[in-house]
Amino acid sequence: MQKQEATGFGVTADGKEARLYTLENKNGMKACVSDYGAVLVDLFVPDKEGKMRDVVLGYGDAVGYEKGDAAIGAVVGRSANRIGGAGFDLNGVHYDLAKNDNGKNSLHSGPDYYHKRFWEVEEYDAGHISLLLHSPDGDQGYPGALDMHVTYTLDDDNTLTIHYEAVPDQDTVINMTNHSYFNLNGHDSGSVLDHKVTLNADYFTPADAESIPTGEIRGVEGTPMDFRAGRVLGDDIDADYEPLRFGSGYDHNWVLKNEGRFDKVAEAVSDKSGIVMEVYTDLPGVQIYTANFLDNEPGKEGASYMRRGAVCFETQYYPDSVHHENFPQPVCRKGEKYDTRTAYRFLTRE
Repeated sequence: MQKQEATGFGVTADGKEARLYTLENKNGMKACVSDYGAVLVDLFVPDKEGKMRDVVLGYGDAVGYEKGDAAIGAVVGRSANRIGGAGFDLNGVHYDLAKNDNGKNSLHSGPDYYHKRFWEVEEYDAGHISLLLHSPDGDQGYPGALDMHVTYTLDDDNTLTIHYEAVPDQDTVINMTNHSYFNLNGHDSGSVLDHKVTLNADYFTPADAESIPTGEIRGVEGTPMDFRAGRVLGDDIDADYEPLRFGSGYDHNWVLKNEGRFDKVAEAVSDKSGIVMEVYTDLPGVQIYTANFLDNEPGKEGASYMRRGAVCFETQYYPDSVHHENFPQPVCRKGEKYDTRTAYRFLTRE
């Protein structure tokens, strides 16, 4: 494939110009990524009639991402999701993190987010883009310096793979994810509650009213959290079930059965568009979030994103795992390589 040129993507508040990079495969599928935040801006996939639909929510320029507070399309790090009390102990040392969630907890390692920084583009052609962010010792409160490499690859099997790599110079916590909001009918098509989701998970991790896991690993059998045989998101999202009440809908981590293997863990289907999205990862958990707190968010192409207008599949170590010894641990040791992949594969069904 020939090398493609990036296009301008707006100017941030500090006067720096962002760029937008387009990946394209032989089927006409396209993925657009910006060097501002390494965010996934657009993802055009064919529907059952061959029409291309942009299936991720986004903003029209870097200014939207700079202003937005919903982590739309974000590469999240150094640790995704929540850490209770905004702190943790590692090797007998306590580390304090910024409190940006209810004034008590850390959420997505904010407020100095990875997705609100410029990343260096290392490689770029029509099939892939590699971006680099240097994260110094003490960044966001975490020990150890590292270079985080994120590579998006679009292949001719209509699969978008995201590869994360880093080697810290001290023991630290690393828990990267992608926070794209998917609507398989199109980013501006309203509710996602007709999507049917299948999830290969027998258990989930209930959380308290502040979305901090209690440490329990609870079976999904007989609950609205059971997606093993497929469940339409809207069928039970408002059920009188404490985890759903606490989360204002689905906003929970499920325990995956892949045992560290890169494997298919989830699927989402829209009957309207016929688009099927398969989710693959080697990580132990996935947070499914039904955009319960979007509220007329101004998006790209004049769109206004509504509550429950998308669904996120955030592959991850479990939230707050640093405080629960029974959870898989996101500690990466000095000199060891953090190396993980997540992929989204698209196909159609009549």
